[in-house]
This record gives sequence, structure tokens and C-alpha cells, in this order.
Amino acid sequence: MNNDNYPCNSRDDMPGWNGGEVRKMVEKGRQRLDKVLAHMGFGTRKEIKKLVKEKRVRVNGELANDPGLHVLPGRDHIEVDGEPVEYRQHIYLMLNKPQGFLSATEDRFAQAVVDLLPPEYRAFHPFPVGRLDKDAEGLLLLTNDGKLAHQLLSPKKRVPKTYFAVVCGMVTETDVEAFRHGVILNDGYRTMPGKLKILRSGPESEVELTIYEGKYHQVKRMFQSVGKKVTYLKRIAMGPLILDERLKPGEYRELSEEEIKNLRELNPAR
Repeated sequence: MNNDNYPCNSRDDMPGWNGGEVRKMVEKGRQRLDKVLAHMGFGTRKEIKKLVKEKRVRVNGELANDPGLHVLPGRDHIEVDGEPVEYRQHIYLMLNKPQGFLSATEDRFAQAVVDLLPPEYRAFHPFPVGRLDKDAEGLLLLTNDGKLAHQLLSPKKRVPKTYFAVVCGMVTETDVEAFRHGVILNDGYRTMPGKLKILRSGPESEVELTIYEGKYHQVKRMFQSVGKKVTYLKRIAMGPLILDERLKPGEYRELSEEEIKNLRELNPAR
């Protein structure tokens, strides 16, 4: 077939090509310029309006005169002060949560984990995937990818979560066996089987515990059910994501492409 019969600017006429539908899809993806720049951390809508007024923003090489200009993120070339804006829809951050912070986006009375992030990340409106107790430390995933968060938190997926804990009391093989079958919490709920590994047993024990659900204060309540008390708790893994030990409490980093890929490809539970 001679491709000259179907020039690029006449795709509406190509067999099987619904040009009108394509245009609708493109238009649906357009967003206001000020919304895109706010999403990328360039300030509030008011601040971005000032950037445009000061002729510091270009779209496809042309000065932007209207902050309400509709652009197609990832396709239209946007510059601020001569620097290209690399648009991305989602962010994925690994945080080593410190004690004293709530696993929330905001709170009236206490500091939330999102408060640990700089404005350029908070502009994406990330949220914690799951929660850690206020006095617990360790791995916490922050993202604005709702689809991935749902996948990781779905009870059907049974995503494993592994904790390091210091326990007041001697943890024994009897406890290992009890956890392997599931224990009954103080509200009568029987947990799913968990994998308990004893690292050190004594008046104060050190253990690793892997569970497949996320009930309120579950690790603490599981040890309470066998007559022991958790005095320190740190999450070290969630599914294929392992806490980067180089991160000090309160520090964070973006996930690597491989880490994101592994989370997205997480298989359903056994």
C-alpha cells in the first residue's frame, strides 16, 4: 500500500482510525498550566500567576500569557526560567519513619509523616500506604498512586510485612508455633498465621515477625496474647520493598525504577 495515500495530517480518513476519538482522548488529558506547575511544586496558583506575569514561563517555545492555558503534560514543552519542566504524574518515596510521627497526611494535634517532606514533594499530595504506630519506626511508602496503594493494602493480596521487635519476656518455640497457627487477639479475632523468627531469647528478646494483614496495633496485640510486651517496633520490609538501612529515621528517598516495577508486579497471595 502506498502510504502517500494517507498523509499524517489526514489520519481522520485512514481506515480503522477514529480521529475524533483520538482528539477527545488528547483533550481529556489537557490541564491548566497553573495546575500542572503547582503539581510540580512551583508554588501556589497565585505564585504561578506571578511567574506568568513576569514572563518567566514558556510553552513550546512561546511565552505563556495566561496561567489558565490548557497544556498536555508530558507532551507540551514547558520551561520556567529557561529550565525544562519534567512532568510526572506519580511519586514513590521510601521513608524511614521516626517515632513520634503519625502515619497521616495531616493532623491538628501531632506531626504527620508528610510534614517530613519538602514542598516540592508535598505538592504531589502523597499519602502513606498503610500505617505504622506513632511510637514505631521503619519502612513507610509514600505515594500519590492510588491504584498501587490499593493493590498493596488489599486483604486479598496478603502482602507480607516484616517487623523487627524488642520484646519484654522470653520468646520461645512455643510462641513460634502459636504464631504459625494464628493467635486470638483481645477482641476475639484470630489472626492469620504469622512467621516468627527468634533472633535472641532472654528476659528481653529480639525477634522478626512477618504478618499478612494489618489490624490495629496487630504486632503488639499478638505478643500481648502470649503474655509479652513489645517495647520497640520497626518495620523492615513490605512485600518486595526492603528498608534502605542507609536512611536514618526521618530520611527518605525516591524508589528506584526496579523497586517500583517489583511493587507493580506483586503477585496475589498464596
